[in-house]
Amino acid sequence: MVSLPENLLPDEASPGWMSKGDNTWQLTAATLVGLQSVPGLVILYGSIVKKKWAVNSAFMAFYAFAAVLVCWVGWGHEMSFGEKLLPFLGRPRFVLGQGFLLKQAFLGQIPNASMVYFQFVFAALTMILIGGALLGRMSFQAWMLFVPLWVTFSYTVCAFSMWCPEGWLSKLGIIDYSGGFVVHLASGVAGFTAAYWVGPRASKDKQRFPPNNLLLMLAGAGLLWMGWTGFNGGDPYTVSADASLAVLNTHVCTATSLLTWLLLDIIFFGKPSVIGATQGMITGLVCITPAAGVVQGWAAIIIGMMGGSIPWYTMMILHREIKLLKQVDDTMAVFHTHAVAGSLGGILTGLFAEPKLSRLFYDTDDWQHFTGLFYGFQTGRVAAGFHQLGVQLLGIVFVVLLNVIATSVVCLLIQLVVPLRLAEDVLQTGDDAVHGEEAYALWGDGEKYSSKYNSVHAVDEVPPPTSGLFSWSLMESETASSMEEHRVGGPSDNRGKHRILAELKGLEQELKSLEEELEELEKTENASTICAELQSHVESISDPLLPVTNGPINVLWDRWFEGPQDTQGCRCLIL
Repeated sequence: MVSLPENLLPDEASPGWMSKGDNTWQLTAATLVGLQSVPGLVILYGSIVKKKWAVNSAFMAFYAFAAVLVCWVGWGHEMSFGEKLLPFLGRPRFVLGQGFLLKQAFLGQIPNASMVYFQFVFAALTMILIGGALLGRMSFQAWMLFVPLWVTFSYTVCAFSMWCPEGWLSKLGIIDYSGGFVVHLASGVAGFTAAYWVGPRASKDKQRFPPNNLLLMLAGAGLLWMGWTGFNGGDPYTVSADASLAVLNTHVCTATSLLTWLLLDIIFFGKPSVIGATQGMITGLVCITPAAGVVQGWAAIIIGMMGGSIPWYTMMILHREIKLLKQVDDTMAVFHTHAVAGSLGGILTGLFAEPKLSRLFYDTDDWQHFTGLFYGFQTGRVAAGFHQLGVQLLGIVFVVLLNVIATSVVCLLIQLVVPLRLAEDVLQTGDDAVHGEEAYALWGDGEKYSSKYNSVHAVDEVPPPTSGLFSWSLMESETASSMEEHRVGGPSDNRGKHRILAELKGLEQELKSLEEELEELEKTENASTICAELQSHVESISDPLLPVTNGPINVLWDRWFEGPQDTQGCRCLIL
Protein backbone atom coordinates (compact mmCIF):
# COMPACT_ATOMS: atom_id res chain seq x y z
CA MET A 1 0.00 0.00 0.00
CA VAL A 2 1.28 3.45 -0.97
CA SER A 3 -0.14 6.33 0.99
CA LEU A 4 -1.38 9.36 -0.94
CA PRO A 5 0.19 12.78 -0.46
CA GLU A 6 -1.65 14.80 2.14
CA ASN A 7 -3.07 17.22 -0.42
CA LEU A 8 -4.69 14.34 -2.35
CA LEU A 9 -6.30 12.59 0.59
CA PRO A 10 -10.10 12.58 0.28
CA ASP A 11 -12.09 14.60 2.77
CA GLU A 12 -15.52 16.20 3.00
CA ALA A 13 -14.53 19.02 0.62
CA SER A 14 -12.74 16.69 -1.81
CA PRO A 15 -14.62 13.36 -1.87
CA GLY A 16 -12.94 10.21 -3.12
CA TRP A 17 -14.85 10.17 -6.39
CA MET A 18 -13.62 13.66 -7.41
CA SER A 19 -10.43 14.17 -9.42
CA LYS A 20 -8.82 17.46 -8.47
CA GLY A 21 -6.97 17.59 -11.78
CA ASP A 22 -10.11 17.00 -13.84
CA ASN A 23 -12.08 19.53 -11.83
CA THR A 24 -9.33 22.13 -12.21
CA TRP A 25 -9.24 21.70 -15.98
CA GLN A 26 -13.03 21.74 -16.24
CA LEU A 27 -13.30 25.07 -14.45
CA THR A 28 -10.44 26.45 -16.56
CA ALA A 29 -12.01 25.24 -19.80
CA ALA A 30 -15.37 26.71 -18.81
CA THR A 31 -13.74 30.07 -18.11
CA LEU A 32 -12.03 30.01 -21.52
CA VAL A 33 -15.40 29.39 -23.17
CA GLY A 34 -16.92 32.20 -21.12
CA LEU A 35 -14.18 34.54 -22.32
CA GLN A 36 -15.27 33.81 -25.89
CA SER A 37 -18.52 35.58 -25.09
CA VAL A 38 -17.46 38.14 -22.49
CA PRO A 39 -15.38 39.91 -23.63
CA GLY A 40 -14.71 38.09 -26.95
CA LEU A 41 -17.97 38.49 -28.85
CA VAL A 42 -18.79 41.69 -26.99
CA ILE A 43 -15.65 43.24 -28.51
CA LEU A 44 -16.13 41.57 -31.89
CA TYR A 45 -19.74 42.69 -32.26
CA GLY A 46 -19.08 46.18 -30.94
CA SER A 47 -16.26 46.78 -33.41
CA ILE A 48 -17.45 45.02 -36.57
CA VAL A 49 -20.60 47.12 -36.92
CA LYS A 50 -21.12 50.77 -37.85
CA LYS A 51 -20.12 53.24 -35.17
CA LYS A 52 -23.74 54.15 -34.46
CA TRP A 53 -24.53 50.50 -33.51
CA ALA A 54 -21.39 49.74 -31.44
CA VAL A 55 -23.02 50.06 -28.01
CA ASN A 56 -26.22 48.25 -28.93
CA SER A 57 -24.41 45.33 -30.57
CA ALA A 58 -21.97 44.83 -27.71
CA PHE A 59 -24.69 45.16 -25.10
CA MET A 60 -26.90 42.56 -26.78
CA ALA A 61 -24.12 40.04 -26.16
CA PHE A 62 -23.48 41.30 -22.63
CA TYR A 63 -27.17 41.05 -21.69
CA ALA A 64 -27.57 37.58 -23.18
CA PHE A 65 -24.69 36.19 -21.11
CA ALA A 66 -26.36 37.31 -17.88
CA ALA A 67 -29.90 36.34 -18.86
CA VAL A 68 -28.94 32.82 -19.96
CA LEU A 69 -27.22 32.13 -16.63
CA VAL A 70 -30.37 32.93 -14.65
CA CYS A 71 -32.44 30.72 -16.95
CA TRP A 72 -29.84 27.96 -16.83
CA VAL A 73 -29.68 27.56 -13.06
CA GLY A 74 -33.43 28.13 -12.77
CA TRP A 75 -34.60 25.39 -15.15
CA GLY A 76 -32.44 25.11 -18.28
CA HIS A 77 -29.73 22.75 -17.02
CA GLU A 78 -32.13 20.06 -15.86
CA MET A 79 -34.23 20.40 -19.00
CA SER A 80 -31.02 19.64 -20.91
CA PHE A 81 -29.35 17.02 -18.71
CA GLY A 82 -31.77 16.02 -15.98
CA GLU A 83 -34.45 13.39 -15.47
CA LYS A 84 -36.26 12.56 -18.70
CA LEU A 85 -39.68 14.17 -19.09
CA LEU A 86 -40.08 13.48 -22.82
CA PRO A 87 -37.85 11.62 -25.32
CA PHE A 88 -36.33 14.99 -26.26
CA LEU A 89 -36.60 17.01 -23.04
CA GLY A 90 -35.71 16.80 -19.36
CA ARG A 91 -37.79 17.79 -16.35
CA PRO A 92 -37.23 21.47 -15.36
CA ARG A 93 -35.75 21.90 -11.90
CA PHE A 94 -33.85 24.49 -9.85
CA VAL A 95 -30.18 23.53 -9.41
CA LEU A 96 -28.69 25.93 -6.86
CA GLY A 97 -29.15 23.70 -3.82
CA GLN A 98 -25.91 22.46 -2.26
CA GLY A 99 -27.34 18.96 -2.06
CA PHE A 100 -27.29 18.83 -5.85
CA LEU A 101 -24.25 20.94 -6.66
CA LEU A 102 -21.82 18.95 -4.48
CA LYS A 103 -22.79 15.56 -5.92
CA GLN A 104 -20.95 13.83 -8.76
CA ALA A 105 -22.00 14.96 -12.24
CA PHE A 106 -23.65 12.60 -14.71
CA LEU A 107 -20.31 12.30 -16.55
CA GLY A 108 -16.72 12.52 -15.33
CA GLN A 109 -15.17 12.84 -11.88
CA ILE A 110 -16.33 16.39 -11.27
CA PRO A 111 -19.10 17.89 -9.12
CA ASN A 112 -22.40 19.09 -10.55
CA ALA A 113 -21.39 22.69 -9.82
CA SER A 114 -18.57 22.47 -12.39
CA MET A 115 -20.82 20.76 -14.92
CA VAL A 116 -23.57 23.37 -14.55
CA TYR A 117 -21.08 26.17 -15.11
CA PHE A 118 -19.41 24.44 -18.06
CA GLN A 119 -22.70 23.75 -19.83
CA PHE A 120 -23.96 27.26 -19.11
CA VAL A 121 -21.17 28.97 -21.07
CA PHE A 122 -22.06 26.84 -24.10
CA ALA A 123 -25.70 27.88 -23.88
CA ALA A 124 -24.73 31.54 -23.50
CA LEU A 125 -22.38 31.43 -26.50
CA THR A 126 -25.11 29.87 -28.64
CA MET A 127 -27.50 32.65 -27.73
CA ILE A 128 -24.96 35.37 -28.49
CA LEU A 129 -24.16 33.83 -31.87
CA ILE A 130 -27.84 34.13 -32.78
CA GLY A 131 -27.67 37.81 -31.89
CA GLY A 132 -25.02 38.27 -34.57
CA ALA A 133 -27.67 37.82 -37.25
CA LEU A 134 -29.86 40.54 -35.72
CA LEU A 135 -27.42 43.39 -35.14
CA GLY A 136 -28.42 46.87 -36.22
CA ARG A 137 -32.21 46.67 -36.10
CA MET A 138 -33.74 44.36 -33.46
CA SER A 139 -35.60 46.04 -30.62
CA PHE A 140 -33.68 45.56 -27.39
CA GLN A 141 -36.91 44.89 -25.50
CA ALA A 142 -37.72 42.12 -27.98
CA TRP A 143 -34.20 40.72 -27.52
CA MET A 144 -34.71 40.68 -23.75
CA LEU A 145 -37.73 38.41 -24.26
CA PHE A 146 -36.20 36.36 -27.06
CA VAL A 147 -33.21 35.16 -25.02
CA PRO A 148 -35.03 33.26 -22.22
CA LEU A 149 -37.74 31.95 -24.55
CA TRP A 150 -35.33 30.54 -27.13
CA VAL A 151 -33.03 28.98 -24.54
CA THR A 152 -36.04 27.30 -22.92
CA PHE A 153 -37.84 25.97 -25.97
CA SER A 154 -35.03 25.31 -28.45
CA TYR A 155 -31.58 24.97 -26.91
CA THR A 156 -32.65 22.60 -24.14
CA VAL A 157 -34.33 20.29 -26.65
CA CYS A 158 -31.19 20.05 -28.81
CA ALA A 159 -28.91 19.56 -25.82
CA PHE A 160 -31.04 16.84 -24.25
CA SER A 161 -31.55 14.97 -27.54
CA MET A 162 -27.85 14.85 -28.45
CA TRP A 163 -25.76 15.24 -25.30
CA CYS A 164 -27.80 13.76 -22.47
CA PRO A 165 -27.30 9.95 -22.19
CA GLU A 166 -31.10 9.62 -22.19
CA GLY A 167 -31.59 11.62 -25.39
CA TRP A 168 -32.96 9.81 -28.44
CA LEU A 169 -30.21 10.93 -30.82
CA SER A 170 -27.60 10.19 -28.20
CA LYS A 171 -28.87 6.61 -28.00
CA LEU A 172 -28.70 6.32 -31.80
CA GLY A 173 -25.00 7.17 -31.57
CA ILE A 174 -24.77 10.66 -33.03
CA ILE A 175 -21.31 12.22 -32.83
CA ASP A 176 -21.35 15.86 -31.77
CA TYR A 177 -18.06 16.13 -29.93
CA SER A 178 -18.49 19.67 -28.67
CA GLY A 179 -21.49 21.38 -30.24
CA GLY A 180 -21.32 21.40 -34.03
CA PHE A 181 -25.05 20.63 -33.99
CA VAL A 182 -26.24 21.87 -30.60
CA VAL A 183 -24.38 25.19 -30.69
CA HIS A 184 -23.45 26.11 -34.24
CA LEU A 185 -26.00 24.57 -36.56
CA ALA A 186 -28.74 25.57 -34.11
CA SER A 187 -27.52 29.19 -33.80
CA GLY A 188 -27.03 29.53 -37.55
CA VAL A 189 -30.54 28.33 -38.39
CA ALA A 190 -32.17 30.20 -35.51
CA GLY A 191 -30.32 33.43 -36.35
CA PHE A 192 -31.34 33.22 -40.00
CA THR A 193 -34.96 32.48 -39.07
CA ALA A 194 -35.12 35.31 -36.54
CA ALA A 195 -33.57 37.69 -39.08
CA TYR A 196 -36.39 36.81 -41.46
CA TRP A 197 -39.03 37.74 -38.89
CA VAL A 198 -37.28 40.86 -37.60
CA GLY A 199 -36.71 42.23 -41.09
CA PRO A 200 -33.71 43.97 -42.66
CA ARG A 201 -31.60 46.85 -41.46
CA ALA A 202 -32.20 50.36 -42.74
CA SER A 203 -31.43 50.42 -46.46
CA LYS A 204 -28.43 52.72 -45.96
CA ASP A 205 -26.98 50.38 -43.31
CA LYS A 206 -27.56 47.33 -45.47
CA GLN A 207 -25.81 48.87 -48.45
CA ARG A 208 -22.83 50.15 -46.48
CA PHE A 209 -21.98 48.73 -43.04
CA PRO A 210 -18.24 49.29 -42.43
CA PRO A 211 -16.58 48.15 -39.18
CA ASN A 212 -15.84 51.01 -36.82
CA ASN A 213 -12.62 49.44 -35.52
CA LEU A 214 -10.85 46.61 -37.35
CA LEU A 215 -8.11 46.24 -34.74
CA LEU A 216 -10.62 45.69 -31.97
CA MET A 217 -12.45 43.27 -34.24
CA LEU A 218 -9.26 41.21 -34.53
CA ALA A 219 -8.82 41.33 -30.75
CA GLY A 220 -12.33 39.92 -30.26
CA ALA A 221 -11.70 37.29 -32.93
CA GLY A 222 -8.45 36.32 -31.20
CA LEU A 223 -10.27 35.78 -27.90
CA LEU A 224 -12.79 33.64 -29.75
CA TRP A 225 -10.04 31.52 -31.30
CA MET A 226 -8.03 31.01 -28.12
CA GLY A 227 -11.17 30.35 -26.09
CA TRP A 228 -11.88 27.38 -28.34
CA THR A 229 -9.13 25.54 -26.47
CA GLY A 230 -11.60 25.20 -23.62
CA PHE A 231 -14.57 24.78 -25.96
CA ASN A 232 -13.27 21.55 -27.51
CA GLY A 233 -10.66 20.61 -24.92
CA GLY A 234 -13.15 20.51 -22.06
CA ASP A 235 -15.68 18.10 -23.50
CA PRO A 236 -14.06 14.81 -22.47
CA TYR A 237 -14.71 16.04 -18.88
CA THR A 238 -11.28 14.77 -17.92
CA VAL A 239 -7.60 15.60 -18.36
CA SER A 240 -6.93 13.03 -21.07
CA ALA A 241 -4.91 12.42 -24.21
CA ASP A 242 -8.14 12.80 -26.16
CA ALA A 243 -8.58 16.32 -24.78
CA SER A 244 -5.07 17.20 -25.95
CA LEU A 245 -5.77 15.75 -29.40
CA ALA A 246 -9.00 17.75 -29.64
CA VAL A 247 -7.17 21.00 -28.82
CA LEU A 248 -4.44 20.42 -31.40
CA ASN A 249 -6.93 19.38 -34.10
CA THR A 250 -8.96 22.51 -33.37
CA HIS A 251 -6.09 24.90 -33.97
CA VAL A 252 -4.70 23.03 -36.99
CA CYS A 253 -8.11 23.02 -38.68
CA THR A 254 -8.75 26.68 -37.86
CA ALA A 255 -5.41 27.84 -39.26
CA THR A 256 -5.97 25.82 -42.43
CA SER A 257 -9.46 27.22 -42.89
CA LEU A 258 -8.28 30.81 -42.36
CA LEU A 259 -5.53 30.41 -44.96
CA THR A 260 -7.89 28.74 -47.42
CA TRP A 261 -10.42 31.58 -47.15
CA LEU A 262 -7.64 34.15 -47.46
CA LEU A 263 -6.25 32.57 -50.62
CA LEU A 264 -9.70 32.43 -52.21
CA ASP A 265 -10.20 36.13 -51.46
CA ILE A 266 -6.86 36.97 -53.05
CA ILE A 267 -7.48 34.80 -56.12
CA PHE A 268 -10.99 36.00 -56.84
CA PHE A 269 -11.03 39.54 -55.41
CA GLY A 270 -7.38 40.55 -55.59
CA LYS A 271 -7.01 41.64 -51.96
CA PRO A 272 -6.37 39.81 -48.64
CA SER A 273 -9.47 40.77 -46.66
CA VAL A 274 -9.12 41.03 -42.88
CA ILE A 275 -12.83 40.46 -42.38
CA GLY A 276 -12.66 37.51 -44.78
CA ALA A 277 -9.80 35.95 -42.84
CA THR A 278 -11.82 36.34 -39.64
CA GLN A 279 -14.76 34.58 -41.29
CA GLY A 280 -12.43 31.79 -42.37
CA MET A 281 -11.17 31.45 -38.82
CA ILE A 282 -14.73 31.12 -37.54
CA THR A 283 -15.77 28.52 -40.12
CA GLY A 284 -12.69 26.45 -39.27
CA LEU A 285 -13.52 26.52 -35.58
CA VAL A 286 -17.12 25.58 -36.26
CA CYS A 287 -16.32 22.85 -38.77
CA ILE A 288 -13.91 20.96 -36.48
CA THR A 289 -16.13 21.22 -33.39
CA PRO A 290 -18.27 18.07 -33.92
CA ALA A 291 -15.17 16.06 -34.86
CA ALA A 292 -12.36 17.51 -32.73
CA GLY A 293 -11.46 14.47 -30.61
CA VAL A 294 -12.54 11.65 -32.95
CA VAL A 295 -10.51 12.41 -36.11
CA GLN A 296 -6.82 12.24 -36.91
CA GLY A 297 -4.65 15.27 -37.59
CA TRP A 298 -4.54 14.79 -41.36
CA ALA A 299 -8.35 14.69 -41.36
CA ALA A 300 -8.40 17.96 -39.41
CA ILE A 301 -6.42 19.57 -42.25
CA ILE A 302 -8.91 18.30 -44.84
CA ILE A 303 -11.80 19.53 -42.70
CA GLY A 304 -10.07 22.92 -42.49
CA MET A 305 -9.71 23.12 -46.27
CA MET A 306 -13.38 22.23 -46.71
CA GLY A 307 -14.41 24.60 -43.92
CA GLY A 308 -12.58 27.49 -45.55
CA SER A 309 -13.87 26.87 -49.08
CA ILE A 310 -17.47 25.61 -49.01
CA PRO A 311 -18.83 28.33 -46.66
CA TRP A 312 -16.80 30.83 -48.72
CA TYR A 313 -18.60 29.63 -51.84
CA THR A 314 -22.05 29.77 -50.24
CA MET A 315 -21.40 33.26 -48.85
CA MET A 316 -19.65 34.85 -51.83
CA ILE A 317 -21.35 33.09 -54.75
CA LEU A 318 -24.58 31.31 -53.84
CA HIS A 319 -25.76 34.08 -51.55
CA ARG A 320 -26.09 36.39 -54.56
CA GLU A 321 -28.04 33.84 -56.60
CA ILE A 322 -30.51 32.27 -54.16
CA LYS A 323 -33.56 34.45 -53.63
CA LEU A 324 -34.20 33.50 -49.99
CA LEU A 325 -30.61 34.23 -48.97
CA LYS A 326 -30.76 37.64 -50.64
CA GLN A 327 -34.06 38.50 -48.94
CA VAL A 328 -32.96 37.75 -45.37
CA ASP A 329 -30.60 40.31 -43.83
CA ASP A 330 -28.17 38.22 -41.78
CA THR A 331 -25.82 40.88 -40.36
CA MET A 332 -22.91 38.64 -39.36
CA ALA A 333 -23.62 35.90 -41.94
CA VAL A 334 -24.19 33.34 -39.18
CA PHE A 335 -26.08 31.16 -41.64
CA HIS A 336 -22.90 30.61 -43.64
CA THR A 337 -20.35 30.63 -40.82
CA HIS A 338 -22.37 28.49 -38.40
CA ALA A 339 -25.26 26.70 -40.12
CA VAL A 340 -23.36 25.75 -43.28
CA ALA A 341 -20.06 25.13 -41.48
CA GLY A 342 -21.78 23.24 -38.66
CA SER A 343 -23.64 20.97 -41.08
CA LEU A 344 -20.46 20.41 -43.08
CA GLY A 345 -18.55 19.49 -39.92
CA GLY A 346 -21.26 17.03 -38.88
CA ILE A 347 -21.19 15.30 -42.26
CA LEU A 348 -17.38 15.15 -42.37
CA THR A 349 -17.45 13.66 -38.86
CA GLY A 350 -19.61 10.87 -40.24
CA LEU A 351 -16.91 10.24 -42.85
CA PHE A 352 -13.68 10.65 -40.85
CA ALA A 353 -14.59 9.46 -37.32
CA GLU A 354 -11.83 7.03 -36.31
CA PRO A 355 -13.23 4.07 -34.27
CA LYS A 356 -10.29 3.92 -31.83
CA LEU A 357 -10.55 7.63 -31.05
CA SER A 358 -14.32 7.34 -30.72
CA ARG A 359 -13.84 4.61 -28.11
CA LEU A 360 -11.50 6.89 -26.17
CA PHE A 361 -14.10 9.63 -26.07
CA TYR A 362 -17.26 7.58 -25.58
CA ASP A 363 -15.59 4.90 -23.44
CA THR A 364 -17.34 2.06 -25.28
CA ASP A 365 -16.44 -0.99 -27.36
CA ASP A 366 -19.61 -0.73 -29.47
CA TRP A 367 -18.35 -1.14 -33.05
CA GLN A 368 -21.83 -0.58 -34.46
CA HIS A 369 -21.66 3.08 -33.48
CA PHE A 370 -19.10 5.88 -33.85
CA THR A 371 -17.42 4.51 -36.99
CA GLY A 372 -16.89 6.91 -39.88
CA LEU A 373 -17.87 5.72 -43.35
CA PHE A 374 -14.30 5.75 -44.67
CA TYR A 375 -13.16 3.56 -41.77
CA GLY A 376 -16.20 1.36 -42.34
CA PHE A 377 -14.85 0.60 -45.82
CA GLN A 378 -11.36 0.10 -44.42
CA THR A 379 -12.38 -2.30 -41.65
CA GLY A 380 -15.12 -4.12 -43.51
CA ARG A 381 -17.86 -2.59 -41.34
CA VAL A 382 -19.55 -0.74 -44.17
CA ALA A 383 -23.02 -0.98 -42.59
CA ALA A 384 -21.72 0.69 -39.43
CA GLY A 385 -20.17 3.48 -41.52
CA PHE A 386 -23.39 4.13 -43.44
CA HIS A 387 -25.35 4.00 -40.17
CA GLN A 388 -23.11 6.68 -38.67
CA LEU A 389 -23.42 8.95 -41.68
CA GLY A 390 -27.20 8.44 -41.66
CA VAL A 391 -27.43 9.41 -37.98
CA GLN A 392 -25.38 12.55 -38.66
CA LEU A 393 -27.75 13.55 -41.47
CA LEU A 394 -30.76 12.81 -39.27
CA GLY A 395 -29.30 15.12 -36.62
CA ILE A 396 -28.96 17.93 -39.16
CA VAL A 397 -32.59 17.57 -40.28
CA PHE A 398 -33.79 17.50 -36.66
CA VAL A 399 -31.88 20.64 -35.64
CA VAL A 400 -32.98 22.57 -38.74
CA LEU A 401 -36.67 21.72 -38.35
CA LEU A 402 -36.67 22.32 -34.60
CA ASN A 403 -35.05 25.74 -34.86
CA VAL A 404 -37.10 26.97 -37.78
CA ILE A 405 -40.31 26.09 -35.94
CA ALA A 406 -39.28 27.06 -32.39
CA THR A 407 -37.64 30.33 -33.44
CA SER A 408 -40.63 31.32 -35.58
CA VAL A 409 -43.06 30.63 -32.75
CA VAL A 410 -40.94 32.62 -30.29
CA CYS A 411 -40.72 35.60 -32.66
CA LEU A 412 -44.46 35.58 -33.35
CA LEU A 413 -45.25 35.43 -29.64
CA ILE A 414 -42.92 38.33 -28.86
CA GLN A 415 -44.48 40.35 -31.66
CA LEU A 416 -47.76 40.22 -29.76
CA VAL A 417 -46.11 42.06 -26.87
CA VAL A 418 -43.48 44.38 -28.36
CA PRO A 419 -42.30 45.15 -31.91
CA LEU A 420 -39.43 42.96 -33.07
CA ARG A 421 -37.85 45.73 -35.10
CA LEU A 422 -36.82 49.23 -34.12
CA ALA A 423 -38.75 52.18 -35.54
CA GLU A 424 -37.38 53.81 -38.68
CA ASP A 425 -36.30 57.03 -36.94
CA VAL A 426 -34.42 54.98 -34.33
CA LEU A 427 -32.70 52.99 -37.08
CA GLN A 428 -31.37 56.23 -38.50
CA THR A 429 -29.90 57.37 -35.17
CA GLY A 430 -28.67 54.14 -33.58
CA ASP A 431 -27.19 53.87 -30.08
CA ASP A 432 -28.17 57.31 -28.86
CA ALA A 433 -31.84 56.67 -29.62
CA VAL A 434 -31.84 53.15 -28.15
CA HIS A 435 -29.66 53.58 -25.06
CA GLY A 436 -29.01 57.32 -24.77
CA GLU A 437 -25.30 56.50 -24.99
CA GLU A 438 -22.68 56.36 -27.72
CA ALA A 439 -19.48 54.37 -28.06
CA TYR A 440 -17.19 57.19 -29.15
CA ALA A 441 -17.33 60.84 -28.11
CA LEU A 442 -16.65 63.29 -30.92
CA TRP A 443 -14.83 65.53 -28.45
CA GLY A 444 -12.71 64.34 -25.57
CA ASP A 445 -15.43 63.95 -22.95
CA GLY A 446 -18.53 63.96 -25.10
CA GLU A 447 -18.61 67.75 -25.03
CA LYS A 448 -19.12 70.13 -27.93
CA TYR A 449 -17.63 73.53 -28.71
CA SER A 450 -19.72 76.63 -29.13
CA SER A 451 -17.89 79.53 -30.72
CA LYS A 452 -20.59 81.92 -29.52
CA TYR A 453 -19.40 81.50 -25.95
CA ASN A 454 -15.83 80.48 -26.85
CA SER A 455 -15.95 77.68 -24.28
CA VAL A 456 -16.86 74.07 -23.82
CA HIS A 457 -20.56 73.40 -23.28
CA ALA A 458 -22.68 70.31 -22.87
CA VAL A 459 -24.67 69.26 -25.92
CA ASP A 460 -27.90 70.59 -24.43
CA GLU A 461 -26.34 74.02 -24.01
CA VAL A 462 -25.47 74.49 -27.68
CA PRO A 463 -27.96 77.03 -29.02
CA PRO A 464 -30.21 75.92 -31.89
CA PRO A 465 -30.02 77.42 -35.40
CA THR A 466 -31.44 80.92 -35.67
CA SER A 467 -34.06 79.84 -38.21
CA GLY A 468 -35.53 76.86 -39.98
CA LEU A 469 -33.28 77.55 -42.95
CA PHE A 470 -29.76 77.53 -41.62
CA SER A 471 -28.09 80.92 -41.45
CA TRP A 472 -24.79 80.34 -43.21
CA SER A 473 -23.53 83.90 -42.88
CA LEU A 474 -23.94 83.88 -39.11
CA MET A 475 -22.16 80.53 -38.79
CA GLU A 476 -19.34 81.61 -41.06
CA SER A 477 -18.69 84.74 -39.02
CA GLU A 478 -18.73 82.70 -35.83
CA THR A 479 -16.32 80.23 -37.43
CA ALA A 480 -13.83 82.97 -38.31
CA SER A 481 -14.14 84.44 -34.81
CA SER A 482 -13.68 81.05 -33.21
CA MET A 483 -10.60 80.24 -35.26
CA GLU A 484 -9.00 83.59 -34.44
CA GLU A 485 -9.67 83.17 -30.73
CA HIS A 486 -8.13 79.69 -30.75
CA ARG A 487 -5.01 81.03 -32.43
CA VAL A 488 -4.40 83.53 -29.67
CA GLY A 489 -5.25 81.16 -26.89
CA GLY A 490 -8.36 80.13 -25.01
CA PRO A 491 -9.94 77.41 -22.96
CA SER A 492 -8.92 74.67 -25.39
CA ASP A 493 -5.17 75.44 -25.48
CA ASN A 494 -4.44 72.73 -22.92
CA ARG A 495 -5.86 70.05 -25.17
CA GLY A 496 -2.59 69.73 -27.10
CA LYS A 497 -2.04 69.73 -30.83
CA HIS A 498 -1.93 65.93 -31.09
CA ARG A 499 -5.35 65.55 -29.53
CA ILE A 500 -6.72 68.29 -31.76
CA LEU A 501 -5.26 66.52 -34.78
CA ALA A 502 -7.01 63.30 -33.82
CA GLU A 503 -10.29 65.12 -33.32
CA LEU A 504 -10.03 66.89 -36.65
CA LYS A 505 -9.35 63.62 -38.40
CA GLY A 506 -12.54 62.30 -36.84
CA LEU A 507 -14.36 65.37 -38.12
CA GLU A 508 -12.94 64.80 -41.57
CA GLN A 509 -14.40 61.29 -41.56
CA GLU A 510 -17.76 62.66 -40.48
CA LEU A 511 -17.59 65.20 -43.28
CA LYS A 512 -16.83 62.47 -45.79
CA SER A 513 -19.82 60.49 -44.55
CA LEU A 514 -21.99 63.61 -44.96
CA GLU A 515 -20.83 64.05 -48.55
CA GLU A 516 -21.83 60.45 -49.28
CA GLU A 517 -25.28 61.05 -47.82
CA LEU A 518 -25.70 64.15 -49.93
CA GLU A 519 -24.75 62.20 -53.04
CA GLU A 520 -27.55 59.76 -52.24
CA LEU A 521 -29.97 62.64 -51.72
CA GLU A 522 -29.15 63.98 -55.18
CA LYS A 523 -30.67 60.85 -56.66
CA THR A 524 -34.01 61.52 -54.95
CA GLU A 525 -36.52 63.24 -57.21
CA ASN A 526 -37.99 65.57 -54.57
CA ALA A 527 -34.87 66.23 -52.51
CA SER A 528 -35.05 69.36 -50.41
CA THR A 529 -33.52 72.43 -51.96
CA ILE A 530 -31.42 72.89 -48.87
CA CYS A 531 -29.50 69.72 -49.79
CA ALA A 532 -28.11 71.30 -52.92
CA GLU A 533 -27.16 74.41 -50.97
CA LEU A 534 -25.44 72.29 -48.36
CA GLN A 535 -23.52 70.32 -50.94
CA SER A 536 -22.11 73.43 -52.57
CA HIS A 537 -21.22 74.85 -49.17
CA VAL A 538 -19.48 71.66 -48.01
CA GLU A 539 -17.40 71.66 -51.18
CA SER A 540 -16.28 75.23 -50.46
CA ILE A 541 -14.97 74.39 -46.98
CA SER A 542 -11.18 74.37 -46.83
CA ASP A 543 -9.10 71.44 -45.66
CA PRO A 544 -9.86 70.99 -41.91
CA LEU A 545 -6.33 69.79 -41.18
CA LEU A 546 -4.78 73.19 -42.05
CA PRO A 547 -3.16 74.93 -39.63
CA VAL A 548 -3.26 72.02 -37.15
CA THR A 549 -0.73 73.41 -34.71
CA ASN A 550 -3.08 76.26 -33.80
CA GLY A 551 -6.03 73.92 -33.35
CA PRO A 552 -8.77 75.67 -35.38
CA ILE A 553 -12.28 74.64 -34.49
CA ASN A 554 -14.89 74.95 -37.21
CA VAL A 555 -18.35 75.04 -35.65
CA LEU A 556 -19.85 74.03 -38.99
CA TRP A 557 -18.68 70.52 -38.12
CA ASP A 558 -19.84 70.75 -34.57
CA ARG A 559 -23.61 70.95 -34.73
CA TRP A 560 -26.28 68.55 -35.94
CA PHE A 561 -29.26 70.17 -37.62
CA GLU A 562 -32.32 68.30 -38.83
CA GLY A 563 -33.42 69.84 -42.08
CA PRO A 564 -36.89 69.86 -43.67
CA GLN A 565 -38.36 66.66 -45.00
CA ASP A 566 -40.07 66.41 -48.34
CA THR A 567 -42.92 64.14 -49.37
CA GLN A 568 -40.48 61.34 -50.09
CA GLY A 569 -39.29 61.34 -46.49
CA CYS A 570 -35.89 62.75 -47.42
CA ARG A 571 -33.98 64.02 -44.39
CA CYS A 572 -30.82 66.12 -44.30
CA LEU A 573 -28.50 65.59 -41.33
CA ILE A 574 -26.15 68.53 -41.34
CA LEU A 575 -22.93 68.72 -39.36
